[in-house]
Amino acid sequence: MSHSGYRRLMSLDRERVLTAAAALLTRKATASMDEIAKAAGISRATLHRHFAGRDALVRALEQLGIEQFERALDEARLEEGDAAEAVRRLIARAEPVAGLLSFLYSENQLFEGEMDEGWNRLDARVHALFARGQEQGAFRIDLSPAWLTDALYGLIASGAWAVHDGRVAAKDLTRMVSELLLGGALRRAER
Repeated sequence: MSHSGYRRLMSLDRERVLTAAAALLTRKATASMDEIAKAAGISRATLHRHFAGRDALVRALEQLGIEQFERALDEARLEEGDAAEAVRRLIARAEPVAGLLSFLYSENQLFEGEMDEGWNRLDARVHALFARGQEQGAFRIDLSPAWLTDALYGLIASGAWAVHDGRVAAKDLTRMVSELLLGGALRRAER
């Protein structure tokens, strides 16, 4: 096998391991490296060849989450049309990655203030959407775009946990997150 073929095979294996790890950790955030290896169908030694430890695995999952959420942002076409509708599209597009995002949201506490350039880039795009909505008169101006961005992430994470625990039906996640966020964010006509 050529060196590039071997690298491609290792990359596919790594992606398969990350997919299995993400699926397990979104259901059981405290899963051990042994449990992750078993879920991926590999030995613990093979897992350690890919990832030196849990921190390295979480960092790789973080990169995967950034890539998947960035794809959701692209698919939601944030710059098009009404800002509130763009938020609804974003929540719907983010639903498939909500479990991984909720894991990363809670796991982020372990990295005490370390910010990744990828998260900053994503935050800027979501922040711009809320700022655009404020400029259009759709969103309340007393709630900062930064706060609305954090609220969006928190609701997506909480929604994923609620689905996982069976408190919310998966088919209702997008509607429930959208209605709660926009119910508080939309500017109302003064009476």
